[in-house]
Amino acid sequence: MVYSSALPPNKLILGIDPGTQVMGYGLIEVTGSKVKVVQYGVVHLKSYSNHAIKLKKIFDRMIQLIDEYLPDELAIESPFFGVNVQSMLKLGRAQGVAIAAALSRDIPYVEYAPKKVKQSVTGNGNASKEQVASMLVQILKIQPDPKMFDATDALSVALCHHYQKGNNAKKGANSWKAFLTDNPERKL
Repeated sequence: MVYSSALPPNKLILGIDPGTQVMGYGLIEVTGSKVKVVQYGVVHLKSYSNHAIKLKKIFDRMIQLIDEYLPDELAIESPFFGVNVQSMLKLGRAQGVAIAAALSRDIPYVEYAPKKVKQSVTGNGNASKEQVASMLVQILKIQPDPKMFDATDALSVALCHHYQKGNNAKKGANSWKAFLTDNPERKL
C-alpha cells in the first residue's frame, strides 16, 4: 500500500463587495475543508468626487491585492436592482472594473447575487449585514467590527464561493472566451 504525505491542495479565493463609496475585499485560503482568513479590509472612495478616479482606485487596489496574494479565483457580488438607476449603473461599473483587473491577471471569476451569498452564509437570504458579520465571527473566528461590514460582506462572498465548491468558477472566467469560441464570427 502506498501512502501519500501530500497535503490537499489549497485554494485562495478573493471575495469582493463592490461599491463606489466603499469597496470591501476578503481573501480566504481553503485547504481541504478548512477555511482560514488571509486578509480583509475596505477601500474608502468617498473622498473622490470624480467617478473615473474612483474606478481607477478600485482597479489599482485590485491589481495590488492580486499581485500580492495571487488568488486562484475571484468571487464577486453582483449588483442588486435598486430604485436609483444611476447608482446601479455606477455600482455595475465598479464591479466591471474589479472583474477586469482579475481578468487582466487571468483570474477566473464568478458572480453571486446578494441573496445567494446571505443564504449560503446565514441560511437566510434576507439577512442583515450585522447577521452576516455575526455568522462570520463564528465560522471564521474573526473579530467583530461594525466599521468593516463591507469587508465581512466580501468575506461572505468568498465563503459562498467555497460552499459552492467552485463549481461555477469556469463559467464566469471563460464566459467571454467561451462565447467567442462558440461564435467565431463575432470576434472584433
